[in-house]
Amino acid sequence: MSYPNYPQQPGAGFGQSQGYPPTGQPGYASYGNSTPYSPEDGGHGVDFDNAFSEKSIRQGFIRKVYSILSVQLLVSFGAVILFNSSKGAKQFAVNNGWMIILAFVISICTICPMICVQSLRRKTPHNYILLTLFTLAESVLLGFLGAFTKPDVVMQAVLITAGIVIGLTLFAFQTKWDFTMMNGIMVCVLLCFMLTGLIMSFFPSTSTGRIIYSSIGALIFSIYIVIDTQSIVGGNNRKYQISSEEYIFASLMLYLDIINLFTYILSILNESNN
Repeated sequence: MSYPNYPQQPGAGFGQSQGYPPTGQPGYASYGNSTPYSPEDGGHGVDFDNAFSEKSIRQGFIRKVYSILSVQLLVSFGAVILFNSSKGAKQFAVNNGWMIILAFVISICTICPMICVQSLRRKTPHNYILLTLFTLAESVLLGFLGAFTKPDVVMQAVLITAGIVIGLTLFAFQTKWDFTMMNGIMVCVLLCFMLTGLIMSFFPSTSTGRIIYSSIGALIFSIYIVIDTQSIVGGNNRKYQISSEEYIFASLMLYLDIINLFTYILSILNESNN
């Protein structure tokens, strides 16, 4: 999971010695153009008008990201509940298994341009079109998953996921700990986790093994929720933050964290009830 245009905050060791981030370049969100402390001017070395303006921009960015994310989650979890509770939708899923392949292909074909092409995910309405197609495709996949799962298990997974996401979001907003510096480590952990899952798919595994694997996956994406939330909120105490122009990318990352957390929790509950 890559994070484009994460500016390193001034005074953060390596970034300071390298003169990073480059000022005046698009995609970099500088936080408060500050000047050195000066006793002659009464110690007021910060351009408060500019700092206030940038804070307002960041707050608007946060509102935009969570508005988009709310619509995405409403559509996706609505599809899960619909396919899980409606007999007609369940029968449709049974008779149209080919839609899983189609939805998977659409997901890959839309997420790759959004992650790899910066100009495309910043250009309106192309970015909204790609995000909408990706969300609908993922909603179909989640809906088909819900169609073949017990209703009580699905509801438990939805409620547990909602509780974890809300708790982690509140924690990420108020904690002074900077989890964004863990991003490099978590990328390595995620790659090892995915490689392990690929190897496990070629060998038979026990229910206990699948529960352990899913629990690790839920933990990884729980940490990613905190990291991505802090990188969206930004601030002087964060080593990395997402540019305010990257609202589509930010929404996409949080959406992926949440639906992956949901699928692993669903897997844990499924294995526990078997």
